[in-house]
Amino acid sequence: MSMSPESQAFVVFSVGMLVLMGIGMNMGLALVLTGAGMAWVLNFWDTQLLAQNLVAGVDSFPLLAVPFFILAGELMNAGGISRRIIDMAQAWVGHIRGGLGYVAIAAAVLMASMSGSALADTAALATILLPMMRQQGYPMATSGGLIASGGIIAPIIPPSMPFVIYGVTTNTSISALFVSGIVPGLLMGTGLIVTWRFVLRKIDLPKGQPLPMRERLKASGKAFWALLMPVIIIGGMKSGVFTPTEAAVVAAFYALVIALFVHREMKLPEIYGVLLRAAKTTSVVMFLCAGAQVASYMITLADLPSVLTQWLGPLVNNPRLLMAVMMVVLVLIGTALDLTPTILIFAPVMLPIAVKAGIDPVYFGLMFVLNGAIGLITPPVGTVLNVVAGVGRMPMHSVIKGVNPFLATYVVLLALFVMFPQIVTLPVQWMR
Repeated sequence: MSMSPESQAFVVFSVGMLVLMGIGMNMGLALVLTGAGMAWVLNFWDTQLLAQNLVAGVDSFPLLAVPFFILAGELMNAGGISRRIIDMAQAWVGHIRGGLGYVAIAAAVLMASMSGSALADTAALATILLPMMRQQGYPMATSGGLIASGGIIAPIIPPSMPFVIYGVTTNTSISALFVSGIVPGLLMGTGLIVTWRFVLRKIDLPKGQPLPMRERLKASGKAFWALLMPVIIIGGMKSGVFTPTEAAVVAAFYALVIALFVHREMKLPEIYGVLLRAAKTTSVVMFLCAGAQVASYMITLADLPSVLTQWLGPLVNNPRLLMAVMMVVLVLIGTALDLTPTILIFAPVMLPIAVKAGIDPVYFGLMFVLNGAIGLITPPVGTVLNVVAGVGRMPMHSVIKGVNPFLATYVVLLALFVMFPQIVTLPVQWMR
């Protein structure tokens, strides 16, 4: 039986991605090569077209937010902003039994409202908190799992880098996406607190001594400039002073001024190292965007969206069931693909089907990014798990074991949002 070129293209894409990622190839390069393979199968081979799509993948004004959010994250870590937030959380809740866990959750929620990058937040939290947890006799697997789970709140609470990428890819309002993330992000933090309390039952940890109020207020005073950052960013976007893209520049500039002139923890020569680290991370993300554009162009040519529509077509009359099926598909995709390529490849394919079923595009965007964020802590490809394992010098399998209870909490939250979309949609209507 001979296969149609479209079916062959689908096989080339799915098998190609699995094989190339299996041998450890860079994700962006794997996307370019599978895109080129699909072009060959579809008799559409044209090197100029491939090059044009590579350029088109990164040629976008809103995507400028990405390097600046990455830079803001790096400046926060280098300039002591991240540490002050952790110190403040430590002063208020550090004395409670298992207090460092609560510190990690509080710091993750606060930092999420500044950097917008899961990797930057996780790296900062893991670098500062894991040694402290090790010193105080916390089980490292559970602690690493908690920090990884806290790190993925960053893509949900505004300003968020994945929302920018999703908004650019699907032509959805970035400001509306930002607003949609506030309540789910806070619910994720609450879910982690509940789960941590539950996990603590089996762990024998001493209680600390509460700090006097003076010390607490002193730590909060030191974190004042850090806490002002989300107020400026979210307030500025809400009042229309700057766009989400410009918000990233404001965040980076603010972090630079605070690091150099207020906290004075960063010297001028150190800026080079910060810029270099941010540029390296940016180049990885941007190359991903370029590679995904090649693959998604070929996916459109092969008409895979309409194939997917045929499969999911019968569910269009039942939006909730359609949403549930899409979420299960995305959970499976998330185990193999990173967040950015998942958005770039599958969002343009799935969103039209969701809109056809009468699903709110902003709500779908939030659910898509939330699902992709959960994919960052699901093995085998969990990027955030790798960061925690690398920083904490822990074997990967122990971090995977430690993350399981928190992962289960997030899956429950995801199911809740599918059953009750109002949790997401009503706050957006109120805040607009």
